[in-house]
Amino acid sequence: MKNIKIITFTLLVLAFVSSCKQHQEARRPISQASGSFMKKSIVRNKKLVATEETQIKDLIKSNPSVKYLASKKGYWYTYVAQNKLDSLTPKKGDVAFFDYEIKDLQGNIIYSELELRPQIYYVDKQNIMMGLRDGIKLMRKNEEVNFLFPSNMAYGYHGDDKKIGVNQPIICTVTLRDFKSEVAYKKQNQIKLKTPAVTPQVQEATPITNKPKDTLN
Repeated sequence: MKNIKIITFTLLVLAFVSSCKQHQEARRPISQASGSFMKKSIVRNKKLVATEETQIKDLIKSNPSVKYLASKKGYWYTYVAQNKLDSLTPKKGDVAFFDYEIKDLQGNIIYSELELRPQIYYVDKQNIMMGLRDGIKLMRKNEEVNFLFPSNMAYGYHGDDKKIGVNQPIICTVTLRDFKSEVAYKKQNQIKLKTPAVTPQVQEATPITNKPKDTLN
């Protein structure tokens, strides 16, 4: 009787251990699938970046007279109007005032300058397009620059949910009107708020009459 109990207990333990092993083995394909998905996603992203870079480089080759510079961040730019007299560029703690226009790589306007005007940007403190965030810090006052942004430096895999599509590279023309420190900008606004509005005094107009000249009889 004791032997039967021992055998029964042993069989139950073995069955429990076996079920645990099967349960653990059943989880392995999930982690493997997850790793496989990540690898495929990386490969897909690399192909996408390579495709967009080819499109941009083809555009650059089609305009050999225009000199484009390659940035370290993975976009290209060229000066339409360059300021060689100044050396200062916007930095964190500044406020930048700029206008810009967005086109597709075929040159079709997606957003005009008028639609996007005006732009007041607290450098490195506001969430804006990654390409613009970096590109503005390369510019001097009154410069106009054409940027060629791949989608990862523009609006990414989701677009802007309006006019810019999924994974769409863009041309961005930016004009930096001015920039100043946040301190100077705040002081300027405070002065404007404190200055009372002056109502111009209007003098009552004196009517002019044309008197007839004396005539000799």
